Amino acid sequence: MQEFNRSEFLVETVVPDDELIISRTDLNGIITYANETFCEISGYDIDELIGKPHSIVRHPDMPSATFRELWETLQNKKQWVGVVKNLRKDTGFYWVEAIVSGVYKDGELIEYKSLRSPISYEKKLQHQKLYDKIRQQNGENIRKVIYQ
Repeated sequence: MQEFNRSEFLVETVVPDDELIISRTDLNGIITYANETFCEISGYDIDELIGKPHSIVRHPDMPSATFRELWETLQNKKQWVGVVKNLRKDTGFYWVEAIVSGVYKDGELIEYKSLRSPISYEKKLQHQKLYDKIRQQNGENIRKVIYQ
Protein backbone atom coordinates (compact mmCIF):
# COMPACT_ATOMS: atom_id res chain seq x y z
CA MET A 1 0.00 0.00 0.00
CA GLN A 2 1.22 3.47 -0.88
CA GLU A 3 0.35 6.32 1.50
CA PHE A 4 0.24 9.98 0.63
CA ASN A 5 0.09 11.95 3.85
CA ARG A 6 0.59 15.43 2.42
CA SER A 7 -2.51 17.53 1.96
CA GLU A 8 -1.29 18.59 -1.50
CA PHE A 9 -2.28 15.12 -2.73
CA LEU A 10 -5.88 16.33 -2.64
CA VAL A 11 -5.21 19.66 -4.38
CA GLU A 12 -6.07 19.96 -8.04
CA THR A 13 -4.33 22.20 -10.55
CA VAL A 14 -6.83 23.14 -13.24
CA VAL A 15 -5.45 23.16 -16.77
CA PRO A 16 -6.53 26.47 -18.39
CA ASP A 17 -8.94 26.13 -21.31
CA ASP A 18 -6.55 27.88 -23.69
CA GLU A 19 -3.53 25.70 -22.88
CA LEU A 20 -2.19 22.56 -24.53
CA ILE A 21 0.31 20.29 -22.79
CA ILE A 22 2.77 18.77 -25.26
CA SER A 23 5.48 16.17 -24.80
CA ARG A 24 7.46 13.70 -26.85
CA THR A 25 9.18 10.52 -25.75
CA ASP A 26 11.54 8.01 -27.21
CA LEU A 27 10.31 4.49 -27.93
CA ASN A 28 10.86 3.51 -24.29
CA GLY A 29 8.67 6.29 -22.91
CA ILE A 30 11.58 8.55 -21.86
CA ILE A 31 10.72 12.24 -22.19
CA THR A 32 12.70 13.99 -24.94
CA TYR A 33 10.61 17.19 -25.16
CA ALA A 34 8.21 19.02 -22.85
CA ASN A 35 6.60 22.36 -23.57
CA GLU A 36 6.47 25.19 -21.04
CA THR A 37 2.84 24.40 -20.20
CA PHE A 38 3.75 20.81 -19.25
CA CYS A 39 6.42 22.14 -16.90
CA GLU A 40 4.12 24.74 -15.38
CA ILE A 41 1.15 22.43 -14.83
CA SER A 42 3.21 19.45 -13.59
CA GLY A 43 5.40 21.58 -11.32
CA TYR A 44 8.65 20.24 -12.77
CA ASP A 45 11.49 22.22 -14.32
CA ILE A 46 12.39 21.17 -17.87
CA ASP A 47 15.65 19.54 -16.71
CA GLU A 48 13.66 17.43 -14.23
CA LEU A 49 11.50 16.03 -17.06
CA ILE A 50 13.92 15.48 -19.94
CA GLY A 51 15.47 12.02 -19.69
CA LYS A 52 12.86 10.76 -17.21
CA PRO A 53 10.14 8.19 -17.88
CA HIS A 54 6.80 9.80 -18.73
CA SER A 55 5.39 7.77 -15.86
CA ILE A 56 6.96 10.39 -13.54
CA VAL A 57 3.52 12.05 -13.69
CA ARG A 58 1.47 8.86 -13.35
CA HIS A 59 -1.09 9.29 -10.57
CA PRO A 60 -1.74 6.24 -8.36
CA ASP A 61 -5.48 6.55 -9.09
CA MET A 62 -4.84 5.51 -12.70
CA PRO A 63 -5.62 1.85 -13.42
CA SER A 64 -2.84 -0.23 -14.98
CA ALA A 65 -5.35 -1.38 -17.61
CA THR A 66 -5.51 2.15 -19.04
CA PHE A 67 -1.80 2.14 -19.83
CA ARG A 68 -1.89 -1.44 -21.18
CA GLU A 69 -4.62 -0.27 -23.57
CA LEU A 70 -2.55 2.79 -24.52
CA TRP A 71 0.54 0.69 -25.38
CA GLU A 72 -1.52 -1.93 -27.28
CA THR A 73 -3.13 0.84 -29.32
CA LEU A 74 0.24 2.41 -30.13
CA GLN A 75 1.73 -0.98 -31.05
CA ASN A 76 -1.13 -1.36 -33.55
CA LYS A 77 -0.03 1.95 -35.11
CA LYS A 78 -3.19 3.70 -33.96
CA GLN A 79 -3.79 6.89 -32.01
CA TRP A 80 -4.92 6.52 -28.39
CA VAL A 81 -7.35 9.00 -26.86
CA GLY A 82 -8.23 8.88 -23.18
CA VAL A 83 -8.71 10.72 -19.93
CA VAL A 84 -5.73 10.77 -17.58
CA LYS A 85 -5.22 11.95 -14.01
CA ASN A 86 -1.61 13.04 -13.57
CA LEU A 87 0.49 13.55 -10.46
CA ARG A 88 2.28 16.88 -9.95
CA LYS A 89 5.74 17.14 -8.43
CA ASP A 90 4.18 18.56 -5.24
CA THR A 91 1.80 15.52 -5.14
CA GLY A 92 -1.15 17.58 -6.30
CA PHE A 93 -2.92 16.42 -9.47
CA TYR A 94 -4.40 17.54 -12.77
CA TRP A 95 -6.81 15.95 -15.25
CA VAL A 96 -6.44 16.00 -19.04
CA GLU A 97 -7.69 14.38 -22.19
CA ALA A 98 -4.64 12.87 -23.87
CA ILE A 99 -4.08 12.11 -27.52
CA VAL A 100 -1.02 9.89 -27.91
CA SER A 101 0.35 8.70 -31.23
CA GLY A 102 3.46 7.45 -32.91
CA VAL A 103 5.68 9.70 -34.99
CA TYR A 104 6.91 8.03 -38.18
CA LYS A 105 9.76 8.94 -40.53
CA ASP A 106 9.96 7.09 -43.83
CA GLY A 107 7.47 4.57 -42.44
CA GLU A 108 9.56 3.84 -39.34
CA LEU A 109 8.36 4.63 -35.82
CA ILE A 110 10.86 7.06 -34.28
CA GLU A 111 9.07 8.52 -31.22
CA TYR A 112 5.73 9.18 -29.52
CA LYS A 113 3.94 12.49 -29.07
CA SER A 114 1.26 13.42 -26.59
CA LEU A 115 -1.12 16.36 -26.73
CA ARG A 116 -3.13 16.97 -23.58
CA SER A 117 -6.00 19.39 -23.04
CA PRO A 118 -8.36 20.27 -20.17
CA ILE A 119 -11.63 18.45 -19.49
CA SER A 120 -14.86 19.39 -17.72
CA TYR A 121 -15.55 18.85 -14.04
CA GLU A 122 -18.25 16.33 -14.96
CA LYS A 123 -15.82 14.31 -17.05
CA LYS A 124 -13.29 14.32 -14.19
CA LEU A 125 -15.90 13.04 -11.74
CA GLN A 126 -17.10 10.38 -14.20
CA HIS A 127 -13.58 9.09 -14.79
CA GLN A 128 -12.56 9.17 -11.12
CA LYS A 129 -15.52 6.90 -10.32
CA LEU A 130 -14.76 4.68 -13.32
CA TYR A 131 -11.06 4.38 -12.47
CA ASP A 132 -11.84 3.62 -8.81
CA LYS A 133 -14.15 0.81 -9.97
CA ILE A 134 -11.60 -0.61 -12.44
CA ARG A 135 -8.81 -0.56 -9.84
CA GLN A 136 -11.01 -2.35 -7.32
CA GLN A 137 -12.12 -4.98 -9.89
CA ASN A 138 -8.48 -5.60 -10.85
CA GLY A 139 -7.28 -5.93 -7.27
CA GLU A 140 -5.19 -2.77 -7.42
CA ASN A 141 -4.81 -0.35 -4.54
CA ILE A 142 -7.93 1.73 -4.09
CA ARG A 143 -8.28 5.35 -3.06
CA LYS A 144 -9.19 5.89 0.57
CA VAL A 145 -9.39 9.18 2.45
CA ILE A 146 -9.19 9.01 6.25
CA TYR A 147 -9.71 11.91 8.64
CA GLN A 148 -8.22 11.45 12.11
